Amino acid sequence: MRAPDPPGLASRRGAARLLDAVLKQGLPLDGALDGALRGIKRPDDRALARNLASSVLRWLPDLDALIDGATQRPLPDDARARMALRTGMAGHLLLGTPDHAVIATTLAQLEGGPRRLAHAVLSRLFREGAKLPDLPTLPGDFATRWAMWGEDVPAAAAALLAHEPPLDVTLRDPATTDEWVEKLGGTSLMPGHVRLAGGTAIPMLPGYTDGAWWVQDIAAQLPARLLGVQPGMRVLDLCAAPGGKTMQLAAAGGTVTALDVSSQRLARVRENLTRTGLSAEIVTADALTWQPKGQFDRILLDAPCSATGVFRRHPDVLHLKGARDLTPVLGLQRALLDRALGWLAPGGRLVFSTCSLDVREGEDQVAGRAVEAIQPDELPAGVVPASGIVRLVPGVLGDAGGCDGFFIARLTA
Repeated sequence: MRAPDPPGLASRRGAARLLDAVLKQGLPLDGALDGALRGIKRPDDRALARNLASSVLRWLPDLDALIDGATQRPLPDDARARMALRTGMAGHLLLGTPDHAVIATTLAQLEGGPRRLAHAVLSRLFREGAKLPDLPTLPGDFATRWAMWGEDVPAAAAALLAHEPPLDVTLRDPATTDEWVEKLGGTSLMPGHVRLAGGTAIPMLPGYTDGAWWVQDIAAQLPARLLGVQPGMRVLDLCAAPGGKTMQLAAAGGTVTALDVSSQRLARVRENLTRTGLSAEIVTADALTWQPKGQFDRILLDAPCSATGVFRRHPDVLHLKGARDLTPVLGLQRALLDRALGWLAPGGRLVFSTCSLDVREGEDQVAGRAVEAIQPDELPAGVVPASGIVRLVPGVLGDAGGCDGFFIARLTA
């Protein structure tokens, strides 16, 4: 008679499949959830699987260093035993899983595989009191690349990577900021913003079902704010999904057109607008071929990018295949920006932004264009524009919990 599965095995197997999807197939972690966790019904098991996979991705070079230090010959990067050992040690060192549970769930994943080797590795690591460093090691050459923003930036990035970030929300009505700070038990860094502890159960919070607020990192809130939308203005939100910025623009009183090439992603925009009671015209089209019927007073282009700036919330971006080949996306950004500027009405304003920490996806894209300087009093305390643009890097707002990496520039026709 076959022995029953040890408790927690389903979550560990799910975490291993998630890691396989990210590291082998190049899929984003959240995009792989449905496929990798199919068959795992319990919400707590699904949450644990995602937490384990995210923890491994945050500390991958350091977990691998521990594993390799306990073997005579390094295991292949894609070996099933390495995946199982990664999730096992991440659970032990980061989530407090007891030794015996780590051994039971790791070995159960390796039926027909090198169970004896895995047992020996775990036993040695437990016996020697294996520990992770104080801060995770940034994978690849990110430490070198990000040092261009300042010698302290790589360490600041590692500190952000080490933990799940706080949760930011945007309020539909900024005048109610004090009220919602009290109701949600958070803090505010600017009107219309509330910051909560990471891991907060979002749907259970007051105001969510009523549409009084939506989740949006404070860095992602800035581009729409800096457009300066006034009631009645004709506003275009390009690459609009999932809709956080669309809702900001609509809440400011703009007559908003939200355009995105993906009908599936625009379905989320519709859902968010319905929940918040806000309205916008939804257009499914390719901005490179679509032609508007008139000009716009304000245009927001939060352009497709490498998304390296969101690593603290999505550590998978530091490991995805092809993340450094920017040639196609740089061309797309330039084409979108050139086209959008042609749709501005006289005296109009366009904000270009990317959630990237690469200068090629920010400063280089607006070089030589007509930049309208962003002023310090338009930004949260601790965020300072340079030469009229905003560059958010690891370490900005560090004392308050940090923010995503972002580039923001305001342009005129």
